[in-house]
Amino acid sequence: MRFGFVGSFGSPEQQVRLARECEEHGWDGFFTWDGVSLDDEGFGATPTWDPFALLAAVATVTERITLGAMVFALPRRRPWELAQQVLTVDHLSGGRLVLPVGVGVPIDRAFTSVAGQPTALRDRARALDDVLDWLERSWRGEPFDHDGHWTTTGTFQLPTPPVHGRVPVWPVGVWDAASPPLRSLRRALRWDGIVPQVRGDSPEGAEPGPADLRALTQWIGEHRDVASEPFEVVHQGRLDDDPATARQQAADAADAGATWWMESHWDPTTATPEELLGKARQGPPAL
Repeated sequence: MRFGFVGSFGSPEQQVRLARECEEHGWDGFFTWDGVSLDDEGFGATPTWDPFALLAAVATVTERITLGAMVFALPRRRPWELAQQVLTVDHLSGGRLVLPVGVGVPIDRAFTSVAGQPTALRDRARALDDVLDWLERSWRGEPFDHDGHWTTTGTFQLPTPPVHGRVPVWPVGVWDAASPPLRSLRRALRWDGIVPQVRGDSPEGAEPGPADLRALTQWIGEHRDVASEPFEVVHQGRLDDDPATARQQAADAADAGATWWMESHWDPTTATPEELLGKARQGPPAL
């Protein structure tokens, strides 16, 4: 299992420093997040930064770690502009970019305060699929037409990503053992990994436990068409300060099928830039 660190708070300069410290102290990935203006009491006063600009800066000062965001909200992005941003960071980093993607949070004013943006979950899900299809076509390196939420005709031709001609995509998938919501799960199966969540109203309740991960990975194994291809299961959590407890947390997630542990701290009252830096310097547990 690999270990990523989410830079949830801090200025751009602090985020770049945090990414460098993550690489120095043994983390396998650095991830920012993607929001514009959140209608939330805790996050409302939190500055937000363009994730691709941040990752471009991080790409130039790191050499090894995987880069991404938890998660990119694709339905509110124009796919041709997104494709250019993705390619820029991927080329700067030598192919280290990955794309955890989702429908976006409904409290983001980039959805609710902009006329014409999809706001209903069904519409955001359709837009997500449409943007992903546009991206995949753009990676072929030849002009193409696209008919969907955004209709484009044979005018776009972009360079291909530098590694394997594509960028790995990890969609969010919602798991419910009693009644799996097949649309989000089957979307993930078409790509390279999954960021699992379980049904729940709060971010704390949305993180799956080992039992959820074990049931999900069993379901994935039964439904994937190409079981031999690598497939990432990206678990979000918070490692305990006690090293032995942290090792056990990570081992439990790995035994349940997780391939990434994403260290994620979202409470703005406790996850200060200084606290995040100290946590990153502890490094991931050795399994």
